[in-house]
Amino acid sequence: MTLEKKPDRRQGGAPTILDVARHAGVSRMTVSRVINGESSVKPDTRRTVDAAIRALNYAPNPAARTLAGGAVLRIGLISRIPSAAYLGEYLIGALDRCGQINAQLIVQRHKRGVDDGHAADMLIEARLDGVILPPPLADAHHLTDRLSEAGIVMVATGAVRSAPSLASIGIDDRGAAREMTRHLTKLGHRRIGFITGLPNHASSGLRLAGYREALTEAGLEVDEALIAHGTYSYQSGLEAAEHLLALDPAPTAIFASNDDMAAAAIAAAHRQRLDVPTDLSVCGFDDTPVATTIWPELTTIRQPVAAMAEGAVTMLADMIGRQRAGQPVEIPHRLLDYEFIRRYSDGPARPE
Repeated sequence: MTLEKKPDRRQGGAPTILDVARHAGVSRMTVSRVINGESSVKPDTRRTVDAAIRALNYAPNPAARTLAGGAVLRIGLISRIPSAAYLGEYLIGALDRCGQINAQLIVQRHKRGVDDGHAADMLIEARLDGVILPPPLADAHHLTDRLSEAGIVMVATGAVRSAPSLASIGIDDRGAAREMTRHLTKLGHRRIGFITGLPNHASSGLRLAGYREALTEAGLEVDEALIAHGTYSYQSGLEAAEHLLALDPAPTAIFASNDDMAAAAIAAAHRQRLDVPTDLSVCGFDDTPVATTIWPELTTIRQPVAAMAEGAVTMLADMIGRQRAGQPVEIPHRLLDYEFIRRYSDGPARPE
């Protein structure tokens, strides 16, 4: 019995040049040569690639064709992400997508205290075609202005305060935090502690705003004493949680602005011999690997970190391709879906 070969492609989204290459059993470069009509491709190979294109219904846009026929795309990623788990997922997404479009990813760490102008100069000297800006660097206007003047295309990821002239991709941080806080109020919690993130991250302010809105919506007074300040690091979450648990009365729930700080809050509760979630509910944000490697596993907001980085690379490639093709370059702004993930770290408020 002969089995029909099914299209080899990733689940979801339009087929890519990599999908065509896999289906045809050739390299991405060969597919690129066929698309661009180069005479160096053997007739049999051309027919195989053409058949794969028809089978997958692949339709390269003009920008992609321009990139395929030009030099290797050089994409920079400048990072000041404090969470190792978040950074790991972010890099996986960016590297995967760069591999699919034959782009080079150059990663630069932007340490705290380093002058933004110096960081921009290093990126410019690297002769990059585009730069991905994770939070909070999209709000570093000296950095973005210098890169823009140098003609380098940029995409900001995550929550951004800055102008509509900067392409961006992220989620509704405010709405996600509001949904999580609503969940806790529906479980009967009335004293809900909140651990903020870094003040220079737009996400920190948006998540705090969502927390405040949900409390007001539930008819609860926003008690400023229940808001503790963190920096998105585990250690800051530990200190913030210990501060909250020392209050009298202590909160019955803690919502932390990321999973690292939520994991620290669970550790702080265990140190005080509090059971999670019987004595204290704890919720996080991001759904990084730490959320399922601690016990109890975290109830959290799943932010598609890897997909966000992949999307940023795709947006950059399209913008650069259009720029090279002499076409108008649109400045896209995309919101990805987040997901509320309920696990084992939350439960009904304990009786007064």
